[in-house]
Amino acid sequence: MDTPFAADRIAKLAGVENVERVEPIQSLWSGYGEISRVRLRDHKRKVESNAIVKHVCPPSDRNHKYGWATDTSHQRKLKSYEVELNWYREFAARCTDSCRVPNFIAGQKINSTWLIILEDLDASGFSIRRSSVNDAQLDACLGWLASFHSTFLVDTKADGAPVYEGLWKTGTYWHLATRPDELVAMPDGRLKQAASAIDDKLNNARFQTVVHGDAKLANFCFSDDDQVAAVDFQYVGGGCGMKDVAYFISSCFSDHECEQREAELLERYFHHLKTALAASGGDKMSLQFPELETEWRSLYAFAWADFYRFLAGWSPGHWKMHGYSERMATSALFQLKIRVDRPNHHS
Repeated sequence: MDTPFAADRIAKLAGVENVERVEPIQSLWSGYGEISRVRLRDHKRKVESNAIVKHVCPPSDRNHKYGWATDTSHQRKLKSYEVELNWYREFAARCTDSCRVPNFIAGQKINSTWLIILEDLDASGFSIRRSSVNDAQLDACLGWLASFHSTFLVDTKADGAPVYEGLWKTGTYWHLATRPDELVAMPDGRLKQAASAIDDKLNNARFQTVVHGDAKLANFCFSDDDQVAAVDFQYVGGGCGMKDVAYFISSCFSDHECEQREAELLERYFHHLKTALAASGGDKMSLQFPELETEWRSLYAFAWADFYRFLAGWSPGHWKMHGYSERMATSALFQLKIRVDRPNHHS
C-alpha cells in the first residue's frame, strides 16, 4: 500500500509554510505506513531543514511475514505507535548526548493514523548504518545502552515500582503478556511451562529501568567517528536492562561468537553502566552498583530465555534459535530448578 503524503498536515504540525517530500526511506512493518525524509521550508523565518516523518496509516488488508495477522497483532502495533509518540513527547528529552535520540519536532494522532516528525539524524552526522561492528562500534552501542538504562534506573526496594506513564508497562515487543498466540503455538515442553516463571523473574527484578525494547544493530545510527544514536521506540517501556543487552548481542553475533565473547561483552556493558551512574551524580545508585550488577548478571540467561521462548512460538526456524540461545534457556531453567533431561529446540 502506498501511504498518502500528508504535506499540508505535516507543514501545519511543524509550523512551516510548506513541506517537500525528499525520499521514502522504508515501509513500516506489515505495510502499516512509511518513513520518509522531507524538507521543511519557511521563507518568512528563513527556515529550511530536513526532517524525518513517520506516517502510520494501517492497511485495510493486513498481512504478516510469518502469518501472524491477528487482531492481537494489530492492536499491539496500534499501541506501539501510541507509545512511540508518548515517548518522544514526554521522555526523550531526558536523554543526553551519551544516549542520543532524535529530537522531537511534532506529532499527532487522528483516529488510527499517526504523524511523528523528528530530527533527521543523517543531517546531524549520524548517517551510517551497519550490518556488522568492530570493537569501537560495539563499545559505542553498549555504552549507549548503559547510559540509557542509567538515565531511567529505579531501585524498587527503596522507591517502589516505577511508573512510566504512556509507555509499555513491560518493554520489548516479545514480552509474554503481549504474545499469547505465540505461547499457544509453542511446542509443549519445559520452556513453555516455565514461560511465566521466566517472565516473573525479569519483571520482579529489584532494579528496573526503561528498556529500548528493540535494540538491534539496525536501530543504531553511526557517525564517522563511531558515535551512535538510536531510533525506533515503539516498544519502549519498563524492564530489566539485560533484555536490551541480550537482544543487541543476538543481533550482532553468531552462536559461536556469543559464546566466546559473553564475558567480555558483559564486562564492557557493566563498566559503562557504572561510569554512567557516577557521571549522572547518582551517588545512592552508585553505592548500590555491586547489588545491581549481581542481580542483572544473574538475569542475563533469563533475558535470552525470554526471547528464545518467543521465537519458539513465532518463528521456530529462526536463525537466532541456535545452540547458544538454547544453552541460555537451559541455564534459566536450571536456575528455576526445572529439570532438563536433554536440551533441544522443543524443551
